[in-house]
Amino acid sequence: MVQIKEFRIVMPMSLEEYEVAMMYTIMKMEQLNTTSKEGVEIVQNIPFEDELLGKGQYTSKIYHLQSKIPGWLKTVAPTSALTVQEESWSSYPKSKTAIKCPFFARCSLTIETVSKADNGCSENVHGLSNELLAARKVEVIDIASVSRDYWSKAIGTTKLDLSTFKSQRTGRGPLLKGWEDTCHPVMTAYKLVTVEAPIWGFGGRLEEAVLAAERALFWGCHKLCFAWIDEWFGMTMDQVCELERENDLLLNKRLQKSYSVSGKRDDKRKSLHGSKKIIEHPIKL
Repeated sequence: MVQIKEFRIVMPMSLEEYEVAMMYTIMKMEQLNTTSKEGVEIVQNIPFEDELLGKGQYTSKIYHLQSKIPGWLKTVAPTSALTVQEESWSSYPKSKTAIKCPFFARCSLTIETVSKADNGCSENVHGLSNELLAARKVEVIDIASVSRDYWSKAIGTTKLDLSTFKSQRTGRGPLLKGWEDTCHPVMTAYKLVTVEAPIWGFGGRLEEAVLAAERALFWGCHKLCFAWIDEWFGMTMDQVCELERENDLLLNKRLQKSYSVSGKRDDKRKSLHGSKKIIEHPIKL
C-alpha cells in the first residue's frame, strides 16, 4: 500500500542561509561519496518553469552506491541492477524529487519539500486533503539526536555530536535539549515522503526500508549542514552556484562519464556558462 510520512527537520539558521547551506552540503557529500568506482553521476542541470512550482532548476542524477546497499536487498537483486535515478525540480522554498530504481520499475518514491521560517509547528504546509492528512504520519527529526541504525551508520554521521559543537564564526550551538524552542534564527524543512512498492510478499518490507533510508539521509545531511556552517556561512548564491558547476564536472570526471550542462539559473542565479574564473578546488574537504 502507499505510505505517506512527513519529516520535519528544524534547523538553527534562516531561510536564506538554508538555501545556500543545503546546496553546499549536498555538493560536499557527493564529493565525499564519489570515486572512480561508485558515486553520483550528474546527467542534467538546467532551468525549468512549472505551473505549480514556478521557475527553478531541474537536475537529473544517477546514484551508483552499491556498497551501501544492505545485504538482504542484494539477495533479491544483483548489485549492478540497483542504481538509483533521481529527478528534482527545485524552486526554493519548494521542491519536488522523484526517485526510481529501474529494477523495481513498479515502485515509486516522491519527496515534496516546503521550507518555512518556524520551528516545525505548521500542521499542513503541503495543503493535503483530509483523506491524505488521515493517512499521513509525522516525525520531527532532531539533528542533535543520536541514531545508530544501519542507514545512519552507512551515511557516516553517527559520531558527530552537535550537543558539544559550537560554530566559531556565528557562535551558534551547542544544540542542547529543547534548542528548537529557544534558538534564533530558526527554520524547518517539511519533507513529505510518499512511497509505494506493490510487490507481493516483499513490498511492505521494501517500503519500510525506503522510509528508514530517507529518514537517515535527512538526519545525516542536516546534521552535517550545521556542522559545516563555518565553511558555507557568508557565501552568496552566485558563489555557491559557481561551486555547483565545478562540482558537477568534477563528479563526472571521477566517474569517467561525459557531461554537459546548458542554460542558466533563474533571475536569482547567474549563468553557469559565464566568463567567471573557474574555481580549481570547489570545496575544501
